[in-house]
This record gives sequence, C-alpha cells and structure tokens, in this order.
Amino acid sequence: MRDATPGGGSDAVPPDTPDTPDTPDTLGAIDAPDPPGPADMADPATAVVDDRGVVTGWSAGAERLLGYPCREAIGTPVSRLVASDGLAAPAGCPTTALFRHRDGRSLPLWVRAYPSVDGAGRAQRLLVVTPPESPEPPRPHEATGAEAFAQCRVALMVYDSALRAVRASAGAVRELGLREERMLGRRVTDILPASLCHRVEDGMVRVLTTGEPEEFRLRGRVRPDGPERVWSVTVSPLVTPAGRVRHVEVSALDVSEQYLARERLALLNDISTRVGSTLDVMRTAQEMADVTVERLADFISIDLLDSLYRGVEPKPSGTGPVPLRRAAQQSVLPGVPESVTEPGEVDDYPAYTPPVRALATGRSSLHNSGDEAIRDWALVDPGRSGVVRRFGIHSVMVVPLRARGITLGVAVLVRHRRAEPFTHDDLLLAEEIAARAAVAVDNARRYTLERDTALALQRSLLPNRLSVQDAVEAAHRYLPARTRAGPGGDWFDVIPLSGARVALVAGDVVGHGLRASATMGRLRTAVRTLADVELPADELLTHLDDLTLLAAQEEGTAEHEAGDAPGIDLVATCLYVVYDPVSRRCTAASAGHPPPVVVGPDGPADFLDVPPGPPLGAGGLPFEIVERELPAGSLLALYTDGLVQNATHDLAGGLARLRRALDRAAARPLEELCDELLRTLLPPLPEDDVALVVARTRALDANQVATWDLPPDPARVADARAQVLEQLEAWHLTDVAFAAELVVSELVTNAIRYGQPPVQLRLIRGATLICEVSDGSGTAPHMRRARTYDEGGRGLLLVAQVARRWGTRHQADGKTIWAEIELPAPDR
Repeated sequence: MRDATPGGGSDAVPPDTPDTPDTPDTLGAIDAPDPPGPADMADPATAVVDDRGVVTGWSAGAERLLGYPCREAIGTPVSRLVASDGLAAPAGCPTTALFRHRDGRSLPLWVRAYPSVDGAGRAQRLLVVTPPESPEPPRPHEATGAEAFAQCRVALMVYDSALRAVRASAGAVRELGLREERMLGRRVTDILPASLCHRVEDGMVRVLTTGEPEEFRLRGRVRPDGPERVWSVTVSPLVTPAGRVRHVEVSALDVSEQYLARERLALLNDISTRVGSTLDVMRTAQEMADVTVERLADFISIDLLDSLYRGVEPKPSGTGPVPLRRAAQQSVLPGVPESVTEPGEVDDYPAYTPPVRALATGRSSLHNSGDEAIRDWALVDPGRSGVVRRFGIHSVMVVPLRARGITLGVAVLVRHRRAEPFTHDDLLLAEEIAARAAVAVDNARRYTLERDTALALQRSLLPNRLSVQDAVEAAHRYLPARTRAGPGGDWFDVIPLSGARVALVAGDVVGHGLRASATMGRLRTAVRTLADVELPADELLTHLDDLTLLAAQEEGTAEHEAGDAPGIDLVATCLYVVYDPVSRRCTAASAGHPPPVVVGPDGPADFLDVPPGPPLGAGGLPFEIVERELPAGSLLALYTDGLVQNATHDLAGGLARLRRALDRAAARPLEELCDELLRTLLPPLPEDDVALVVARTRALDANQVATWDLPPDPARVADARAQVLEQLEAWHLTDVAFAAELVVSELVTNAIRYGQPPVQLRLIRGATLICEVSDGSGTAPHMRRARTYDEGGRGLLLVAQVARRWGTRHQADGKTIWAEIELPAPDR
C-alpha cells in the first residue's frame, strides 16, 4: 500500500459539526498575544540588560507595565522577570514572552531585543516591551503567516485537539480535490480512504499526547480517481506560549519518484545477490522469477531455447515455430494458475508471436491486451486466450535473455491484479533484470556443459568393469563432486599382473575440471603401462613421478607460448598395492596418498603402515615399499581423500570414522559395503570427488600350484614336458595339454640354452593356466622374424600364437618368462 497526503477521499461524507469549531479566524488568537499597536509604541516599556543577564536600566513605562519600581528592578536578574524563554529571537524581531508582574500575574507581552554596548564597551541588550492590546501593523514588504499558509504548495493541514481540520493549504486542496471550506471541521477519516486514514489519525493522537513529532510513509490513492503514490507524512505539534499542544500540523510530500527509484535499485540488487546462487540452469531461472514477481509483475514465465539443454550453442530459428522449454514461472496467485505450460515442458511458439520476435531481434516489447500482436497470438492459442480473459491480463512485457552476444531465451511479464499498466521505465527495469539474470543463466549453462564434458571424459577414462582375475574379489565406486568446481581427478584401477597377481591403484590429481580429468587419464594410462612391464611398486612410482614432472613442463611451455597466465602446479597422489595369491603377500608404495585399510577375516580394521612418500610432481625423492602377509578373506580398502575429508570433519577424524565403519566388515558383501561407506562418511553434497575400491583377498591352494626345479641340461626338457602333462591330467585339463606342452618346451629350452641356473618351472591353475619359467639371468628374450632357412628363432613366436598373453618379469635374482593359456569353458 502507498502513503497518502493528509487529505483525500470523497466529499460525499458529511462532516461532523464540532461544538466549538476552531475556524481560521480563531486559530490565530489561541494563547497568543496580539502584536503591539501604534498607541503603545509612543511610550514603550524599555529595559537594559548587561552581558551577565542583570537589569541595568528600567523605564517608567516598564514600571507602569510590570509594577516594579526602578530601584527594585535595577540589579535583578532578567530571568526573575521573564517566565518563558522569549528573548532568544534575532535582533529586532518581535516575539512573545511571559513576564511576571509584581502582583504575581503572568503577562504575555511582545518584546524586541536590540544589541548595544555601554560606555565601557561591554555588550548589553535593549529590551522593548509592549502590551498585546495594540497589534503592530505588518510591514509592507513582508507577507503575513496566513497568506503564506493559504498559498503553500505543500499539502499541509492543521487539526485541533478533537482531530478536526481547522486549516488546509493550497497544496492540500489540490491533492485532495476538495475546497478548504469543505474540509473544515472534518476528521481525517472523513477525508482520506480507510486504508490510509487510520495510520494518520493514530499518529495525530500520539503527537497530541507526547508532543513529539512523527514521520512515516504511506502508499495508496488519496483520491479514488488518482494514481497510487507514496507520501512522506510528518505530524508535528503546534505549541502555545504556555507550552500546551492544542493543534497538530500534518504535512505530506509526494516521494513516489524517489521511492520507486529506491525500489528499482533494491530489486536490481536482489537480482545480483539472489540470482545465480547455484550453477543449475533451472534453479537460476526460478530465482529470477521468484525475485521479480509481485515487485514488478503479477506473473512471469521464463522459457529457454531447447537446444541449450542439449549442450548445443543456442540459436533461435529464423523461420518456423521455435521450441522453448519452460525453465521457471511464478505468480502472485497460489499455484500459478495463469500458466498453460509446466516447468520442463517444451512448447512451440509461432514465428510471429512476440516471444519469437524478441528472440530474433534481441529487442524487448511492451504490449496491452488489445495489441494486434497479442490478438494474433491468442487466435492460434486458445489456452492462452482463455487465461487472458479469465484473469483480466491487460499489460504484457516481452524481454529476451541475452548474455555475451547469445540469446538464451525470453521472459514474459504480465499484470492483471495491479491496475497500472507497465510503463517505459518498467520495461527498462525488466531489461536490466533480464541482462543480469541472463549472465547467471549463461554461467550455469557453460558450467553444466563443461562439467558434463569433464564427467564424460573422466568416466570414459575410468574402468567400466573390473578385469577378471584370481587374486581378489573387488567392488568399486566413483562419485564426482557436486560443487561449482566440477569433477576432479580421482581415479582407481584393478590391473591383472602375471603369476595370478593383481595391482590395486587409487590416485588423485589436485584440482577440478577438464584439466584434472585429462591429467588423470594420462596418469592412469601410465600406471597401466608401467604395471605391464612388471616394475616393482617403488620403481613404478618413481617413473610416474618423472612423467608428472614432464607433463607439468609441457603444460608450462604451452601456456607460455599461448600467452596464458600460468595455472596451478601439476600435483597428484597415488597408492600402488600388489597382492600375490600364491604367497599371500601384499606389497604397497605410496606417493602422498592416504594409507589403505586392512581388515583381517575376523577384524579389526587397521591402516597399512605405508611410508607416505612425496606426492607426484615433487621430483627427486625416493619411494619406499612395505610388505605384509594377508590371510585369505582379508579386506583391502583403497580410497581418495574425498571420502575421509570434508567440511564436517578433518582428515584424522575421517580416517577414524572409516576404520570404525570397516571393523569386522570383512565378511560383508562388497557391493553392500561400498554403499554403506558412502552413506556413512559423505555429506549430502560432496565437495570433492570420491574413488573407492574394496577388495577381498583370495589364496591359491597348494593343489593349484605345481613347481619343479630343473637342471640346466637340454636333455631334461622332455622330462619337463612329461611332468607337465601328468599334472594337467591330474587337474583334468587335458584339453590344453598340447598348448601347454609346446609353451613349456620352448620356455624351458630358452632358459637352459640362454639363461643361467637355477631354472624353475611353475604351473598355476586359476581362471587361466599360467606357465612360468625362471632362471638366474637378467637378459630378457624377444621375438624376432626368422628367415626361411633358420633353424631357430621361432620359439617365442609359437608361444605368442598359442598363449593368450605372455611376458617377462624381472626380479632381483633373475627373470621369469610367463605365458597364460585360455582354459575351455566349463560344461553347463
């Protein structure tokens, strides 16, 4: 509601007739003396007062007027003669003051004070006092108070103690549309509308009671046919010389323009602070609708180009209908009944409709319900036409949402509850709102596109399913961060190694976004490559550290050549764990990564004491390994710091919670355990990526492994083949006997002929049949192309043909050549 002037309403209500109305003629005589007249000016009462306030001079006129003889008045403080402070007026200006007569009466008298000096040069004042019976004639060049009040252009009214009007200025007459004589004797409730009068009248009562002025604002119409405006209302007491409040003055200033300007600034400020709190396109559009409705429009709808949601650069069509997806809507009415499209739905807008024209031209438009464009739109859209008639929509603004040269969508604002149509100033305000909101929407669009790209890249670089192997049963989870920073560089991997072993990997690249995802992909590929050449854990991390330093140098060079600002340093952490199901030994090395959790078959959970080592990218520092034997059925948990460190607890607290969650969890189903860990340890909106791998160890029994020590004699190759065939028959694997015999023959022959003792042959039966031949030489064999008449050089070529894969594993006392042979599928 808006504030009003102290007058208004209709003159149809007859005023109450007061018992003793105060008319403008009587108002000036209330408790105030008349100005001195010419008769008294002939023999005035005068007194001289020194700078100490002591009477030093007293005339005969003063003695006649106040009764004090000269001898008694001289030397008396003037404060004993004056009952009120009436001597502070400017020099020569008449004012009234209460004087004490010698008989005890208080006399209201006119007094003028003139400054002067005595014979010694000291300051003094000459007081000229005249009785009230003789008014002073007004000076010809000065306007009277009555004239000034009557012609005042400010809406100003005076009310008596009965709250009835006794005076009204020209400004009040103009604003209220009533003549002054029609308002005299009326209460404010008879002049102003009910929505405004009570607050004004309540303020008048308080001022009459307390004597303190009040100021407040009202918003509304003071005349039924007038516009809604905002008024700054001041209610002031009018005090008599005796200090009594007999009247109140009510003034009203039209501050509509200032108020609306402040409202517009406040609305724009709210748009800047409340729109764009998230980087979600739909949420951002809804924030704009929530802030704008009621303060500017009665209903607003925000539609965005459908291509924006598909990650395509939005481009409005030049011809034909344009599909727009409803992003947000809001109304002053509950349930948004004006809407014909629900949020998320797509509606096709014809090319000639105002929203499509705004998209095509990038210009806003202002309409009323009778415009040709609105009528044509209603003809082809009965649903909207019905809404216009049902709610009485009479004013429409169509504003495109543009940011960075791209048109994202369009906002339609309507009025039906507020009678005032939109103005050109409203259109400018809506354009400013749309421009600010469009930047927030475009930021959300760009973020969503980059995040989806980074997430797709990251998921493509992470394993979709874990490789089949005999060493462990594993389950995994990856959860991207749900913050503006986007997905990070967390990764995990499960890598089958030779000899039925497996490598478990967890790593984390510092940072978020595409750069972190791409770096993660490079490091994961490097780890797989280094693991494939059977490097020990500490050596693998050393090589990975070198690759990280090289990648950082390459990025720095590229940024320098492109003239870009240098980015953050390339830093990552990595944990590399190798488990051997034959020996049941676990070997681990860490590059600044949180330690793995180990849970025995019967618990409790504990952290593997891995030397942390420097993070990848530090360079020049060694990595250390730790070994530990794990019983079959033990649990290994590898994770990234996002699982144990967030806003609710620090790293130490998160590690303690993780250990408690894994206590006696070795027998639980791994998929269920992964879900439970995420549910227990993570907040609803994780601030960092989370990678988790949980593995339960297996052990290969002695009846699954066969080992033979062979003398370095070529004649014993036939014995080795025979022993292998016998073992395969015992394992019921005669289907692969030919391939195994060929592989063993070639590998043992090479070891005896080119290697050094001791020579050992080992068979491992698992998901595949693994043949391993070890010798004391560090020289690795390699395949070569044999010429037609060469007698040798075809052994490894034959091995590669019959084996699924083969390779070399180096160790401190020599090397091992291994080959895996595919086993036939079991009968069902």
